[in-house]
Amino acid sequence: MNIAISCEGADLTSAVSRRFGVARYFLIIDSEGGALSVAENPGVTAQRGAGVQAVALLLGRDVRVLLAGSCSPGIRRQLEINGVEVVTGRTGTAEDVLQQYKRDRMASGSGGQTARRRLSMVLSCDNLYEAARRSWKQLLSMLPIMLGVVLLVGLFRGFVSGTLLKTVFSGRVGPDTFWGACAGSILAGNPLNSYIIGGEFLDQGLSLFAVTAFMLAWVTVGLIQLPAEIAALGRRFALWRNAACFLLAFPIAIATVLILAVLNGGPA
Repeated sequence: MNIAISCEGADLTSAVSRRFGVARYFLIIDSEGGALSVAENPGVTAQRGAGVQAVALLLGRDVRVLLAGSCSPGIRRQLEINGVEVVTGRTGTAEDVLQQYKRDRMASGSGGQTARRRLSMVLSCDNLYEAARRSWKQLLSMLPIMLGVVLLVGLFRGFVSGTLLKTVFSGRVGPDTFWGACAGSILAGNPLNSYIIGGEFLDQGLSLFAVTAFMLAWVTVGLIQLPAEIAALGRRFALWRNAACFLLAFPIAIATVLILAVLNGGPA
């Protein structure tokens, strides 16, 4: 990175020029290699446009930082637009100004990194605490559901026999899908419950068409909750929504099972 210093002389012992546009020389230092080059300001002898000529000189030398005593707002704007950092208010020799700039950069860099690390640690702790709090609340909210699932499975196994299910579900795609959707439409339950009951249905020998239709209707249709939904959302909307979800359960269930069969490379 090239650093330019506006100076009255041609070496590092020279005083920094009070005004950028009338500086006699620009000392250009390579901050990485330490190479020093001297460029005369072409605008010193110019009657007009002195600052513009100096800007063109610095941009041509690929300068990225300018250290100067003062700089007009227009010149500063032109330099900053072209990616040059302008640091003004510098006095003393070029060597002093250069070393002060390097110290400021080091202090700013180390301080900024420390601040960023501290902020990162604070954010990490806050995020960890928030994640733990939400997980705990979610666990507490799921405990009644999990308990209900256990009780539901017990009741299902105690009161619903395989013989009873086989009298309703014949193994044909159409009737099984219809009765599965009807069974799921009685209550609008939690998806977790539908997985458990669906698994029990599969264990009893029901087809995947019936189980898929049951799960779809279970989470979208609810006849027992229909009066409450009508009171909250209106009769027209509640009836149309439940009817649409019930009817859509058939094609969606059939399409889901057929796609699954194709993916698995076997019959539905």
